[in-house]
Amino acid sequence: MKMTIIYFCFAILMMVEVVSSSKFDELFQPSWALDHFTYEGELLKLKLDNFSGAGFQSKSKYMYGTVTVQIKLIEGDSAGTVTAFYMSSEGPTHNEFDFEFLGNTTGEPYSIQTNVFVNGEGNREQRLNLWFDPTKDFHKYSLLWTPRQVVFMVDETPIREHTNLEHRGIPFPKDQAMGVYSSIWNADDWATQGGRVKTDWSHAPFVASYKGFEIDACECPVSTATAADNMKRCGSALPTMSELSLHQNHQLMWVRANHLVYDYCTDTSRFPTIPAECVHHRH
Repeated sequence: MKMTIIYFCFAILMMVEVVSSSKFDELFQPSWALDHFTYEGELLKLKLDNFSGAGFQSKSKYMYGTVTVQIKLIEGDSAGTVTAFYMSSEGPTHNEFDFEFLGNTTGEPYSIQTNVFVNGEGNREQRLNLWFDPTKDFHKYSLLWTPRQVVFMVDETPIREHTNLEHRGIPFPKDQAMGVYSSIWNADDWATQGGRVKTDWSHAPFVASYKGFEIDACECPVSTATAADNMKRCGSALPTMSELSLHQNHQLMWVRANHLVYDYCTDTSRFPTIPAECVHHRH
């Protein structure tokens, strides 16, 4: 079921320059380890072995909209591996919205870690266990970005909402055009059980499969437009956005109640003082 907020966002974005496609080579290009890419029609596979991982990035930068990809994650013993799908701007004060899929030993649940960077500062991790096995079939992972909010979605179910609280003096990522990226790499120093479980290279290569690439967003010229120009052009048609519907809020509450296993907002060992954004909204 398509969510109301996505329909609303897409309808408004049609008023400005929007890119939308399902073909990898129209939207993306390999960024490293081209020999670790396999193309099977509309299907793309990235592999990780003990020599290298691999990654790709969008050909353009975007401001506001929805980006989606369907991923079938690494099967079997994937401990130590990370498959990431994210949006990011560039530079030391960059903004970034992360999906990180943390591998695990066979039979253990796959975890998703989300994070939000604002002006170069992250440390806003949330982690949840999925309610399905993401290695058995493809599932949709989406990022919705507007001047009001960032919403992380799995199969169109919202799993996290980061809202704009600039009126309370809290920075929000709204003024930097962002690329879209994905990669697979070895992170066995932290990814599985805090790094206690290492990558078993006897199971390599580790393969993540992709299809259904979609970018419904305002495209930003890289070299000709300033940040102010991009905000004016992409944001002028987005003066306000609807909130999550009642059903979507119920979905988000269900995810948090049943599948959330870590939230930086409640980690007093890391943050003796509660981060400001945690005080003011569900996040």
